[in-house]
Amino acid sequence: MFLRMIVLLGALLSFGAVVPAPAAELRLAVLENAPPMAFRAADGRLTGFTIEIARALCAEMKVVCKLQPATLNVALDELISGGVDIAAISLLETPERRARFIFAKPYFRSLTLWFSREGASPGAAGVRVAVLSGSAQERFARARNWDTVAVRTSGALIEPLRAGIAQAALIPMGTGIGLMQNEEFRQLGLVKMVMKEPELSGDVAFGISPRRPELKEPLDAALDRIKRNGTYDHINSQFLPLRVD
Repeated sequence: MFLRMIVLLGALLSFGAVVPAPAAELRLAVLENAPPMAFRAADGRLTGFTIEIARALCAEMKVVCKLQPATLNVALDELISGGVDIAAISLLETPERRARFIFAKPYFRSLTLWFSREGASPGAAGVRVAVLSGSAQERFARARNWDTVAVRTSGALIEPLRAGIAQAALIPMGTGIGLMQNEEFRQLGLVKMVMKEPELSGDVAFGISPRRPELKEPLDAALDRIKRNGTYDHINSQFLPLRVD
């Protein structure tokens, strides 16, 4: 009997039935200066709506996720080259981006906001527009030959406005929500409006490296689960003043 147990144990070990497989690890590119979507808390910990959604998705998929802070341009380059598996960033779906990497299921819909000095309208002569480098808003403005000043992080969009270098800013909804809660930004007395152009609004999703297409199905399923079990709503309420799903 003892000999049979030894043989059975050996067979199980040879098939990996006893020793658990090591936990999978995914590399996630994230932003760190785009409140309230992604930012560092007072203790230095990365948090925000998008960051906590990413953590919830990793927990649902039962994988270890390594967050790698980067600027938007660097994050997208790394995603395309396979340097990261997922860009856990609020990425507006555009034809150009769809041709370069895979989009996960959308996790909210976004608009683009125009903030400006009184009388500075989109496309007007002499109006310089602040945009995030690498964003859909930057491509939109440059395609129309608008005078632009690009910044590396969403949190830096206030600087050219405060300094008078820019008279307006073209900003995604999530970033706009964060800026409107900033007292320094409110003191600029800017007027705002929602841009109506279809290429500046729509579904927002995480990006998946074209080298990891197998991640789309489990990532989409995990998003469905956190929306059903209340996790998504809890994170939404924690960081945003309105529902965005």
